[in-house]
Amino acid sequence: MQIAILLYDRFTALDAVGPYDTLGRLPGAETVFVAERTGPVRNDSGGLALVADATLEEVTAPDVLVVPGGPGQSDLMADGPLHEWLRTVDATTTWTTSVCTGSLLLAAAGLLEGRRATSHWLALDQLKQYGVEPTGERVVVDGKYVTAAGVSSGIDMGLALLGRLADDTVAQTVQLGIEYDPQPPYDSGSPEKAPAAIVEALRGRSRFLLTGSA
Repeated sequence: MQIAILLYDRFTALDAVGPYDTLGRLPGAETVFVAERTGPVRNDSGGLALVADATLEEVTAPDVLVVPGGPGQSDLMADGPLHEWLRTVDATTTWTTSVCTGSLLLAAAGLLEGRRATSHWLALDQLKQYGVEPTGERVVVDGKYVTAAGVSSGIDMGLALLGRLADDTVAQTVQLGIEYDPQPPYDSGSPEKAPAAIVEALRGRSRFLLTGSA
């Protein structure tokens, strides 16, 4: 089984690493980071790079596709080679997945039309323009499409998918192995729980508000 995790300039690191550290522990699976070209790909802060081991042309039939989000997603929304690759590999994937605004890339490629999906809370409304029904759920499964909400939810998505790819025991073993037992010091991880001033401050500097589109 091959698990392909897409990289592109200014992706969000945890969007890719969360699924890598969960799905990548599936027994017998090969995990590959794939990008337009091989070599280091910088994250959204520029301070971290992951190494793409293969080009888009070299990864043609992954069993699982993971598309992370990040500010760089905004520059990739126009139809082009990446969208064509997404459509091509999706034709044969067992699971096509995304984290955060990665769902916008899947939607722009036409893969989520008529389906339910999630994204980062600041980007949820953007899904509507692609014929997608947005939902604020943390992980959404619609057919073979699995979308996760913002950033840290990629870990939840990876564990949920592990349960389907293998079984509950494997998923629970991985969860225990990475000691994923969230006990955050603050209860402000969603716009419904966070102080209103913080919600509005983040909304005010969102790239979606500033551009009016993805």
